[in-house]
Amino acid sequence: MKRRASGASALAIACALAGAAGAGEFDGVTIEAKLIGGQQYEALYARIPEWEAMTGAKVEIISKKNHFELDKEFKSDIAAGTTGWCVGSNHSSFASQYPSLYTDLTALIPAETVTEFVPANISAATLEGKLVMLPRAQFDVSALYYQKDLYEDADRAAAFESEYGYPLAVPETWQQVSDQAKFFADGPNFYGTQYAGKDEAIVGRFYEMIVADGGKLFNDDFSPAFDSDAGREALQWFVDLYEAGAVPAGTTNYLWDDLGNGFASGTIALNLDWPGWAGFFNDPSASKVAGNVGVAPAPKGSAGVRTGWSGFHGFSVTEDCADKEAAASLVDFLTGEDSQKLESAAGPLPSRTAVWDYVSEQAKGDDYRSEVLAAFKETAATAFAVPPTPLWIEATNLIYPELQAAILGDKTVDEALSDASDAVDELMQEEGVY
Repeated sequence: MKRRASGASALAIACALAGAAGAGEFDGVTIEAKLIGGQQYEALYARIPEWEAMTGAKVEIISKKNHFELDKEFKSDIAAGTTGWCVGSNHSSFASQYPSLYTDLTALIPAETVTEFVPANISAATLEGKLVMLPRAQFDVSALYYQKDLYEDADRAAAFESEYGYPLAVPETWQQVSDQAKFFADGPNFYGTQYAGKDEAIVGRFYEMIVADGGKLFNDDFSPAFDSDAGREALQWFVDLYEAGAVPAGTTNYLWDDLGNGFASGTIALNLDWPGWAGFFNDPSASKVAGNVGVAPAPKGSAGVRTGWSGFHGFSVTEDCADKEAAASLVDFLTGEDSQKLESAAGPLPSRTAVWDYVSEQAKGDDYRSEVLAAFKETAATAFAVPPTPLWIEATNLIYPELQAAILGDKTVDEALSDASDAVDELMQEEGVY
């Protein structure tokens, strides 16, 4: 017999917390989950016991890794036929690779719930007519975090203007970021900036820099377009900063957690990063730059276009899950209004319309939070997604080693772009794209 919460009030609380799931509805069910790991996600996962208490189910997190490692694991599971686990972290940049892995949530999530999300996010989460994930409060576009006191010293400002010929101010262009990063750098203890240097992470940055410089990564038929003047300008930006010692020597091995923890350590002047780090950076118990963090919209490239590679995180239910209703209930809970309010309090941008209104209201009177929202709102206004091809990740796996080779000086910029372009062209032809 299923255990039930006692009393009408307990049942009401249970239903409020567990979405469509009633108290004890999934008693005895265990949901295995593979979730993205990282400091900025732990507060949400701490709510899982609430869902367990309300529904009677249990959640076993059987894998917790960054999305690049999860991607490899998901593909291995598909190949091996071991996709019986139920809930997986997903992302708009990765989702199109898994057409058979995840089930259509349309029949599992009430239609009125779906309408509560930002329509553009739901549209992007719908692939070939299937709603493959519910977005969480992790709409990603990057803005520029910086240490404010670097711009408050008159002697430093005078020295910068004498060297570069224009006043020192928070950068509005990527050329200004480059100039200032070189000026501020004092390695090995302090660096002007940093960037993710491997996997899809660096290709995404390279992609948005190309767009900002007036180019594109792919042509309309998905043939490579980055072996171009804009591609050379974009890659040269990364190379110049590395050669100047303006970024840490290990930056070609960095991913997102390395960047976030690096800026929080107080050793980085300028840091292009995601909204999920905003609260962490300004938390005195976690960050040495707390109280000294400024946030500005992402800078513009030489074409006057703002960088704005974007996407969003979500949760999906596998097609082979033995209890899809329970899994969908967990996904509903983790992407629900209360969960999004919790995540958004630390900086991430919500994907529910009502939570946008809530966050804006909560920010009133909080100068830092208001600055964060304004910077990310301006950047998001011109944001753009990754190219819509299921071969995106495979293409990035071919491109990023060539970018690294140029940064490290093993190849010239021209050689790296030519070799990467040839590899992507071969991939697209082999896969019958053209």
